[in-house]
Amino acid sequence: MTTEVTPPIYATVSRQFIADWLAALRPLCTELEYRSFLKRADLAADQMPSQERVTLDQIVCLYQLAAVETGDEMMGLWSRPIRPRALQHLLTSVREATSLASALFRFSTFWNLLLDDYQFALIETGADVTLQLTPQGDQAAQRFGQMLILKLAHGLLSWLARYEVPVARVGFSFERPVFEEDYAVVFPAAVQFGQHATSISFSLDVLGTVQSRPSADLDRFLENAPRDWIFTRSQQHTQSLRVRTYLSQTDWDRANLTAAASAMHMTPRTLIRKLEANGTTFQAIKDALRRDIAIRHLQSGQHSIEAIAHEVGFSSAANFHKAFQRWTGNTPSSYRRNHPASG
Repeated sequence: MTTEVTPPIYATVSRQFIADWLAALRPLCTELEYRSFLKRADLAADQMPSQERVTLDQIVCLYQLAAVETGDEMMGLWSRPIRPRALQHLLTSVREATSLASALFRFSTFWNLLLDDYQFALIETGADVTLQLTPQGDQAAQRFGQMLILKLAHGLLSWLARYEVPVARVGFSFERPVFEEDYAVVFPAAVQFGQHATSISFSLDVLGTVQSRPSADLDRFLENAPRDWIFTRSQQHTQSLRVRTYLSQTDWDRANLTAAASAMHMTPRTLIRKLEANGTTFQAIKDALRRDIAIRHLQSGQHSIEAIAHEVGFSSAANFHKAFQRWTGNTPSSYRRNHPASG
């Protein structure tokens, strides 16, 4: 029996990654309501510099607040509001599919009934099937909305399969953003930008049968949304996430390029080349993981700054202080003050 795994413990995205979402949400509510949403999700703008990192918990909290209180389950991301219970009807529909390929077809037809500004097409070419999002006008691309709906398709397929379904390709019609690295924690495949259309592709040989999902599973998926599908769980991922996974399971004094390459059965030069193809470096991945571990511990309030510095491999709290400020625009102590432990 295939068991489900939990999402990665250490994963964050940049504040810029959710900027389109916040811009779409703002007109749906009063200024007071908008500020309340951000404060309750620990995303208050006056506490978050542009380098701030956003956690899965914060994204889930804001989604659950905004989707309910605005009456739009896509929170202004599309021209037509997506009324309450739409996601429930979508899950009910795809759950009745006999295969993952037919579930993808049900997904596309469902959204084509609801969306005015975009339409989905399901295109089968050779060994692949592609879910393509085509604009129906000249509107500017909503980057967060396009990411979210592609990820919802992937998340639903994975929920139906009871394992994370491999992704062949992901492409977006908008140009490469400065926060492109954030897409690596969302999609288990390299992401391309500036494509002729926004799309996600799967190999037909991975789209097997749908596993039975009782009503209790459906209810749990809805209650947790978007926790169960927004960040990737895959270990068979881009080379950069494989390195990140290796580092998360390794002592920092042994976390070097040579050791990582050896663990992945390749030469250091080959690993460097593969990471360059993903648009990153070993040191950038290492620093991003240290940053995310530090953020998690600072938010929990259970570790001293000195202990956190030691855990993420710094020889002194002073060196950690400088690095954390470079990563986030905040000192560790000010970050902790602005993000007190909840509960």
